[in-house]
Amino acid sequence: MKNLEVAIMAAVAGGKAIMEIYQDEFKIVQKEDFSPLTDADLAANTIIYEYLKETAIPIISEENKQLDFELRNSWEQCWIVDPLDGTKEFIKRNGEFTVNIALCRDGDPILGVIYVPVTKEIYYADVKKGEAYKTTLRGPLENTALYKEKDRIFPAETPAKTIRVVSSRSHMNEDTLTFIEGLKKSYDDVEIVSKGSSLKFCLVAEGKADVYPRFAPTMEWDTAAGHAICKAVGLEVIDQNTNRPMVYNRENLLNPYFLVR
Repeated sequence: MKNLEVAIMAAVAGGKAIMEIYQDEFKIVQKEDFSPLTDADLAANTIIYEYLKETAIPIISEENKQLDFELRNSWEQCWIVDPLDGTKEFIKRNGEFTVNIALCRDGDPILGVIYVPVTKEIYYADVKKGEAYKTTLRGPLENTALYKEKDRIFPAETPAKTIRVVSSRSHMNEDTLTFIEGLKKSYDDVEIVSKGSSLKFCLVAEGKADVYPRFAPTMEWDTAAGHAICKAVGLEVIDQNTNRPMVYNRENLLNPYFLVR
């Protein structure tokens, strides 16, 4: 079975586990970095792991114990997983949380899946083929036709007068505001589009926004799947330290600031 299909199945199964907990009371604890952790994060992580381990490809997940770089550095490829991206949005019950699964090879994202459990929308991409899709599940995954031409997504054309900027619901800061002010010199109008979790990448990939500046901390599992989807449709995710595309499975899994364009 192809790795992308495995990732799709894993994401949907993880999303089902999340929704079972979302519709009930759930426990919230605080991790060492002060970010929230719920029962849903752990349940989805366990299920996703069971699917991905069959590929014999090593896994980096937010909810797994992180291995030393000396071990990871020898990996030619690896899965990068966030079993529940947007835990704060999950806790707020606003629906804007996702399951993120990416496959990276030599630091580059080559496959990506982002699943939205509340709406049952699944974004998936094969970078080598240059194809990305958004499919809404109308029933069980096995009864859903994937890779349909009508489901392909594409970014918007280069804006002329109005530019739409994606911002985080939870992480607007001075650096981002400064970037937005700079855009006003080149455009008649700057429209702010707010969204939680990795859905910010999806907005740009499907042409509902034009640029996504992220000048606040993220981790590799927050971005790898979205990066793959954006890359498949011809967008760049640029490391603001190097001015080159972001790479993954780095020694430090904390991302630099980046720009999707």
